[in-house]
Amino acid sequence: MMLYKDSGRPVSERVEDLLGRMTLAEKVAQTTMIRGVEYATKPCSLQHCSVEPDTEFDEAKLTADIPDGIGYVHDMYSLPSAQNRIQKFFVEKTRLGIPVIFTGEALHGISGIRGSIFPVPLNFGATFDTDLVKEVGSAIARETRALGIHEILAPNLDVAREPRWGRVEETFGEDTHLSSRMAAAIISGEQKGDISRPDAVIAEPKHYCTHGMAEAGTNCSNARAGEREIERDYLPVFEAGIREGGAYDVMVSYNAIDGEVMMCHPYYLQDVLKERMGLRGIARSDWGGVKRIRNDHKLVDTDEDAICLAVRNGLDVQGCCDYPAPFWNRTLEKLVRDGKISMERIDDIVRRVLTIKFEMGLFDRPYTDETLYPEVIRCEAHRKINQKCAEESIVLLKNDGVLPLKDPKSVALIGPSSASQKLGGYSCIPYGYRIRSVYDELKEALGEGATVRQCSGCAITHEDGPRIVDGQPHLTTEGEESILDEVEEAVKIASECETIVFVGGDNTVTSGEGRDRCTLNLYGRQTELLEKLAALGKPLILVLENGKQLELSRETELCNAILMAFFGGEFGARAIVRALLGQTNSFGRLPVSLPRDSTRIPCYYTMLPGGAGEYLEGPKNALYPFGYGLSYTRFAYSGLQAEKTGPDSVRVHVALENCGDCDGDEIVQLYVDDVNSSVVTPPVQLKAFRRVTLKKGERRELSFELDEKAFRIFSVRKKWEIEPGLFRILIGRNSREMIAETTVTL
Repeated sequence: MMLYKDSGRPVSERVEDLLGRMTLAEKVAQTTMIRGVEYATKPCSLQHCSVEPDTEFDEAKLTADIPDGIGYVHDMYSLPSAQNRIQKFFVEKTRLGIPVIFTGEALHGISGIRGSIFPVPLNFGATFDTDLVKEVGSAIARETRALGIHEILAPNLDVAREPRWGRVEETFGEDTHLSSRMAAAIISGEQKGDISRPDAVIAEPKHYCTHGMAEAGTNCSNARAGEREIERDYLPVFEAGIREGGAYDVMVSYNAIDGEVMMCHPYYLQDVLKERMGLRGIARSDWGGVKRIRNDHKLVDTDEDAICLAVRNGLDVQGCCDYPAPFWNRTLEKLVRDGKISMERIDDIVRRVLTIKFEMGLFDRPYTDETLYPEVIRCEAHRKINQKCAEESIVLLKNDGVLPLKDPKSVALIGPSSASQKLGGYSCIPYGYRIRSVYDELKEALGEGATVRQCSGCAITHEDGPRIVDGQPHLTTEGEESILDEVEEAVKIASECETIVFVGGDNTVTSGEGRDRCTLNLYGRQTELLEKLAALGKPLILVLENGKQLELSRETELCNAILMAFFGGEFGARAIVRALLGQTNSFGRLPVSLPRDSTRIPCYYTMLPGGAGEYLEGPKNALYPFGYGLSYTRFAYSGLQAEKTGPDSVRVHVALENCGDCDGDEIVQLYVDDVNSSVVTPPVQLKAFRRVTLKKGERRELSFELDEKAFRIFSVRKKWEIEPGLFRILIGRNSREMIAETTVTL
């Protein structure tokens, strides 16, 4: 037996043995991927990246295109029988029998036509519940592996500082600490500390490392960020995902940062990512990223030079099929033969790829159990996690006493999302079941004792058919084309009911990848319809299903209550109705600041001080700040104390009491202010948080451990250090409203 096939030998020995047997052609083949759907005889008609479970594969084309095997297969969502069929080709019909890694999208559930549809990651941030987000990650991993996919192109660890950017919904929000904690939590759940487990996947966080503040808010645009801002605000999220979560791989951003292209940046790809952070796996290009070096960034004249620049400077694997695999492989072989890329560099890449495959156990167990998935996909345990996440992520922005609804006799359910639940981008297509709407859930919850009348009133958009974004079709929201402009009919129905609930916001045309906007108002005639409804003088409740920040100054004036539910997944509608009726009081908090209007951005809470706080037209700061959110009960804090437990560590104590009339969740937010420092720092920064459930009248003592990361700054000497002096420790209801304060000297 060849040593690399001996499962009893250490992984490192097996890797080196196999590497020593490989030709140059076999090595470079491990640095790229193919789209499985392009080799399938039966593509799936329901989804352009899926194949039918009984498909065969064109072995002649596989042999012609990739005779030496391949590293990865993408875009082949199906049942395990299909994956096993093409895996058998690579294991049995290539010289060395190297298995492939199947790769898929799974930002909030595995893509394709099977799998749970969880709320979008922005909802995860709104929960402020790392334990729950870890459970979500674990559920996503179980379903993904049960369907035969090993690696996911997720999570998105961009820090969302640009509200016009369409991909805000994919992130955990605007705050570095919150995003870091969520990164560690979800990746820990996905990888489970051992990727050889049959219910774990390889996580590939993206987009390394500064992509959430795209200039002008347009996707792929340059980011203007200096070294200190990158170190302080963006790199810590990836570091948490890699060091704490254990992420193997990273997807590299396709933009430039201050004019330096990340796809071929030796300092960030090699010195920071691999040496400082200790990335075990590979750095992969995002869709079209290597081509952009030539076509958009204009650093080189040829595709060969673009590939050379990227691979030589630290990029390991071509992702999302920038170039056809045969072209990539031929080019990389030529670059090595010409001496432009060293064999040592190729060996480093292949060693990383093979190590992942061995550690996952693919050489010993290359095939997926074809009988397991029915008991895993959308199982009862996952459905409970899914609904809990939707419930905990709803943010109550305003309530003048109309909520919760108490025994309503008649409700006018108005708005373009009232009868069509919005799911967000990168969702799988529901197959074999129907996503219930707010109308479905409210009728069932109220039963025969109340009348619920529904009218959409207006559409959000009328765009029909797929729109091409960076080479990928993005599906529009199902049902929008059938919504008529029925504003007057909606007003008439509302005039005949005692309470009005308007459900609107975004769809997959106004939010998502490539769906960048220059204004953040409610799209279409939604605000116009709200104004007509408000004129009726009846209780008016606004429910928002959205994927990014919205400007709500006018809506705040018009409505008696506002719920921001974001895109709550397949149980989003049920969560909304339970919140409206007071069946749950587990509201979340804003993971992003909401601007007063589209002209007053950016408005994230950690903007550095020094600028004027007012425009001629009014305040500069957010209408609803980061961390904001209301509850159906009241919470009181007392006894805030901070004690040093070491030279650079502090323990904080505070008591929390539910003083209201019902049980509920409070999200305790602890902020730190470095009073005097060598560089400008934000007025306050979130450094700890905890979601706490208290029964009516219950009181609990809480403690928080703050380590050196809570107090350090990237100093004027361009070093991470704690500067001696006074620090304020604050408890805030949100990032603007501080309710308790103490100090500590380090």
